[in-house]
Amino acid sequence: MTSIVGKNAATGALLGLALGDALGFPTEFDDVPSILARCGPWRRMELPAHAIVSDDTQMTLALGRGLRTTMDRGALAPKRLERPLREEFVDWYRSPENNRAPGNTCLRACDLLKAEGRAWQDASQIDSKGCGANMRVAPIGLAPGLSDEQRAGAAQLQAALTHGHPTALAASDLTAHAVRLLAQGAEPTGLVGLLRSYAYDNRTRYHHTWLGDLWTRAQDPSPEHFIARGWDDCLAALARLQQALRDPSPETDPCLATGEGWIAEEALATGLLCFLLFVDEPLTALRRAACSCGDSDSIACLAGAFAGAYLGAAAWPAEWADRIEYHGELVALGALWDM
Repeated sequence: MTSIVGKNAATGALLGLALGDALGFPTEFDDVPSILARCGPWRRMELPAHAIVSDDTQMTLALGRGLRTTMDRGALAPKRLERPLREEFVDWYRSPENNRAPGNTCLRACDLLKAEGRAWQDASQIDSKGCGANMRVAPIGLAPGLSDEQRAGAAQLQAALTHGHPTALAASDLTAHAVRLLAQGAEPTGLVGLLRSYAYDNRTRYHHTWLGDLWTRAQDPSPEHFIARGWDDCLAALARLQQALRDPSPETDPCLATGEGWIAEEALATGLLCFLLFVDEPLTALRRAACSCGDSDSIACLAGAFAGAYLGAAAWPAEWADRIEYHGELVALGALWDM
């Protein structure tokens, strides 16, 4: 595997995520005929002149800042991570820039997280597996020096602060793992198999140290039963992805094969599908994701994170990257982890 450092994979992934977000934000909630009528042929879609991002990038940066603060203070651990993340998420919730159609789950959870003394598990929306948990998780796949246990635990904890459904936890863990594998140079042709193996290996592993008694908020008889529900949803989504890749149809709306992406496992699968259809054409991958009938900004931001992690910062032309909103912060965070 190649080094995450040599190609500036962290910078590439963060810029790709934001570019996909900005390209897909204007097309969210539209069907494909409406997008084509407004934008013309999907393979020639252009980044808007004002490359404004959605809450997807805003929350990715909030997670990135919280992770950076935690790692500056010492080894990554649950209690050390929870407070900075909680503070960053609440700051985002209160920000006047939080006006980009944020998800209701994040809003409800952050409103509860702002109460001092409330256990985060009591704020977590235990029935929500919306994609808001895994569209922001890429920084955990990019930060250097983490063990497998730290990476998995942190990915699930950051998800659980807002989205407590086991599928949100598993999909976030899988998304971070995919970003890490691609940053390290894993071959895209074998990626889905690696993710399926990871899901099977972790299917009944509940991260008690990181999640505490979160599982008791659901109706499951055991923590293992609780988390297995999430991994099984993800395995079913990966099976649909494998089937779509056996008979690829680049001109067809990807949401028809792997789902519209409003929920976590579908966002992961459809974002991966767009990336894997166009491994060597990252802008085409973003355009395909943005021209879809589903949660186009989240699907495109995941596709961009995967492409940028694999190809590095050079994947993105300067005329696009230089005008993305929050460009300076994205590059600074990426450079920190690429050093």
